[in-house]
Amino acid sequence: MINFFEFWNQQGIDGFIRIYWFYFLFEFPRYIILDFVFLLIFKLNNHFNKEGYEAAKENLWKECPLITIIIPGKDEGSNYHSLIQSLKEQTYQNYQLIIVDDGSEDDSDIIGRQMQKEGMIDLFLKNDERGGKASASNLGLRYARGKYVIHLDADTSFYRNAIEEVLIPFYQTENVGAVGGTLEVKNSDASLATRFQSIEYLMIFTTGRLVASSLNILRIISGAFGAFRTDILKELGGWDVGPGMDGDITLKIRKIGYKVEYTPSAVCLTNVPPSFRELANQRTRWSRSLVRFRLRKHRDFLFPSSQFRLLDFMAIMDNVFYNFILNFLWWFYILEIVINFTPHMLNIFLGGFILYTISKFIEFGVVPILSSNKSDKIGLLPYIPGMTFYTGFYIRLVRTYAYIRELFFYDSYKDDWNPDKTSKAAREVEDQIDSVFNNP
Repeated sequence: MINFFEFWNQQGIDGFIRIYWFYFLFEFPRYIILDFVFLLIFKLNNHFNKEGYEAAKENLWKECPLITIIIPGKDEGSNYHSLIQSLKEQTYQNYQLIIVDDGSEDDSDIIGRQMQKEGMIDLFLKNDERGGKASASNLGLRYARGKYVIHLDADTSFYRNAIEEVLIPFYQTENVGAVGGTLEVKNSDASLATRFQSIEYLMIFTTGRLVASSLNILRIISGAFGAFRTDILKELGGWDVGPGMDGDITLKIRKIGYKVEYTPSAVCLTNVPPSFRELANQRTRWSRSLVRFRLRKHRDFLFPSSQFRLLDFMAIMDNVFYNFILNFLWWFYILEIVINFTPHMLNIFLGGFILYTISKFIEFGVVPILSSNKSDKIGLLPYIPGMTFYTGFYIRLVRTYAYIRELFFYDSYKDDWNPDKTSKAAREVEDQIDSVFNNP
């Protein structure tokens, strides 16, 4: 430890910033300064716009529109009863409930049909042959009678006012096409992997998406809990097949000129992968979608055109820059540090661990301020130091692998998450988009 303190004493402040330039140039402004600036703005807006919120809430209840809840999934029969029970406890009850079974091999068909027979759900639909999640969602959309569609995963549950809260922004702001709620981890205590994901979700959804929504550059409404205007979904032809369908539909909604909002007060609980291996598979799929949809299918957001809008450009670039470009730049940063400071790597590693741990605690400090249920967040505090390794190395490694594989080998089209026939159909559609883009 004497060598540690002597080393940093010799470096001084200038040397400290020189060594951790990547953090101070890119991460501190984005994840510390912006978080707290927009937390302040959010709190001030809430304070001064209470009347607007209450008026929107009153208008929602005055109209009390029918909404359609669509729940697509494969082999999810064991989750149906707990989900429906959670929906029964919601403050908002005027909904049409549709469950779509996508070629399950468990008892989903038997359970779903019995629930429809008993009046627990309005409609149970089944794809005899698996078509993929988007295909199942689109089948449900055909039968949607509600003014808004709430799209849910089957393993979710909710705070009692979640459905009500996710609908209010439609009545509070003009031209809103979709609204996303907050996702929190239901199985947080299952493993070390789920605890890290729980912290990650709180930072991403409670703060990260709040910042993006405040800047009007929100680029994704989670498929696990999102609300959409039904007429817009039908105008767009529903969800496109392929991984990343939630980000894809969000960009399509932005593209035709509608706003996309986020509300932290609508809270949904969802299960996450319990092992690091399963998590790597999930994040590989998510990361591929950045390349496939942001850099290929919707790359027109990045170039001047008749439909070009600066906010849409920023929405894509925020994602591409921080998750893609900086992901690769970070490896060059590490290489540069290793080359120039080889004898001092242990001191630099320990100093970086301390710096990033303090930073993660500060980031996490925003969460209880925004969260309605603060007490259950305290138990995650001991795991925050581990987030330095989780996000700094593990997630970066997974992303890098996924990006390279998708850039050069188009892995998303071979993933068994979608059936071969739907991946083939998606490739044909996206090839047509490529042709139009390359030959305007």
